[in-house]
Amino acid sequence: MGIDAAASGAILKRERVRDAILELIEARSAGDAIPSERVLCARLGVSRPTLRAAVDELVVAGLLVREHGRGMFVAAEKITQELVSDKNSFSLPQAGGVWTSRLLEFRTLAAGARVSRKLRISPAAEILYVARLRLVDGSPMAIEHLHVRADLAPRLTSDELEQGDLYEHLRDRHGVQVSEAVQSIEPTVVTRAEADLLDVPELSPALLFERLTTDSRGRAVEYVHSLYRGDRYRIVSRLTLSAGDEQPATDEGHHPGIPPGDFTSGDPVTFSTRGVVQQNT
Repeated sequence: MGIDAAASGAILKRERVRDAILELIEARSAGDAIPSERVLCARLGVSRPTLRAAVDELVVAGLLVREHGRGMFVAAEKITQELVSDKNSFSLPQAGGVWTSRLLEFRTLAAGARVSRKLRISPAAEILYVARLRLVDGSPMAIEHLHVRADLAPRLTSDELEQGDLYEHLRDRHGVQVSEAVQSIEPTVVTRAEADLLDVPELSPALLFERLTTDSRGRAVEYVHSLYRGDRYRIVSRLTLSAGDEQPATDEGHHPGIPPGDFTSGDPVTFSTRGVVQQNT
């Protein structure tokens, strides 16, 4: 499968617009307005269709709210359900199938306000920005946008990003031992450009992953957000009853999506493609 250059370019342009709007959202409170489409188009130097594609994604993700005749507003904060355990190790079983990557973009640039806050570095500090298409047995599965601290892996190569496991490369070739990651997952749909790359219909369901990875010294190494095909990807988590005494269920403190009771996360959350566990790096 060849990469559609027009689709790739549209995704990368929308990615930059998305990050700019996210900076506006993060600087505001729930209910605050953001500038109009006309103002944003002029400020960001993009067309209205490109801006609307980025805004549509943020509306679907629940970060923005459109009100007819009034404009766009920052959405209320989401209720978050965590599935984490202090005892979990940073590991996943090997995936079924052959996972490969194709680079869409690989360049060095300034972190900027939003990514610098994620990575806890100066906005002027350099990062390695990577956009890549992930494939399983030659079929497209995901579009990933990686932001890696350039000072921790200044000699990271395009070959390392297309072949093998990135975290193994960081450990073995760059002396960076990844030890922990916090990842969020939300439902969304794909745009036309994303659909062309993933070989699915426009507005098909997808999963949006955001991950912040830190090393054994507590340094933020990598911020990633990825779009995975909803028709080929699902999430499986294993929950075990805690060893302590069972507590009666009450309305107070109930966790949405989990039956009432004292449950804790056992084995690490696993990610699978049609039941096959997938290595997510």
